Amino acid sequence: MTRISTPFTARTTAAEVLAGVDLTGRRIIVTGGASGIGLETVRALRGAGADVTVATRNPAAGERRLDLSDLGSVRAFAASWTGPLHAIVANAGIMALPTRQVTAGGWELQLATNFLGHFALVTALHANLRQAGDARVVMVSSGAQLGAPFDFDDPHFEKRPYDPWTAYSQSKTADVLLAVGAARRWTDDGIIANALEPGYIHTNLQRHVDAATMRSMGAMDEAGRLLTPDYFKTPEQGAATSALLAGSPLVAGVTGRFFSDNQEAEVVQGGPGVMSGVASWAVDPEAADRLWAYALDAISS
Repeated sequence: MTRISTPFTARTTAAEVLAGVDLTGRRIIVTGGASGIGLETVRALRGAGADVTVATRNPAAGERRLDLSDLGSVRAFAASWTGPLHAIVANAGIMALPTRQVTAGGWELQLATNFLGHFALVTALHANLRQAGDARVVMVSSGAQLGAPFDFDDPHFEKRPYDPWTAYSQSKTADVLLAVGAARRWTDDGIIANALEPGYIHTNLQRHVDAATMRSMGAMDEAGRLLTPDYFKTPEQGAATSALLAGSPLVAGVTGRFFSDNQEAEVVQGGPGVMSGVASWAVDPEAADRLWAYALDAISS
């Protein structure tokens, strides 16, 4: 299967990706679209003419409330949606919570927020996506998916010691598996589903990351001031691959793939020290089907 390539680069902005693209009449939801790369995704999509709904935990005027860690909130949001839905950009997330936290349903909070809430939202809106006839599901994952597979034996760290980065990596692997699972089920409904990593960007996502880790990345000095290493992107650049998958005709009909820097990524063996590509465990169809069944059971109970 030939990997998809585009004329864009890691430094292309979301607005540049959609330059000349007309998304008039297309209705799109962006979770976590009030700040960071979510906000830049919204701006680019609206700039191309799309009708974009921002779904966020703390909505301002013109935005709608959605708490992905609360399945009741997800169900209420989905039930309030009427008519076709042309795309969902599952952008909201949390990262590296220093201590293990669980939802009322017993799910580890990073996995619940980053994956299960989005799974519940996407599946609840399946009929609306199908109604559009040409819809897209965009899962904003991370290069962290290279760090850990989904642990079906202990996904909520009930037995093993909790580790902030393992929990985050697992949740981002789950996001890719969601896209693979949707691609395996919904192609005949006119729905494509893909996942991506945005790269390194200074956003609110890093609010739980300790200073030592930030310094090791070259992203903070000894006085606690943020630095911007050369490999970091601006939020406008970080949103580009989301904009590509949500609105560009260059990926029409492409489904079940993982993108980085506006290109389809190579499938690699994940593990320590692997810095690029998508881990084979994150695009494994058997794991995707197993996780789909696990998540369906979780949101039904």
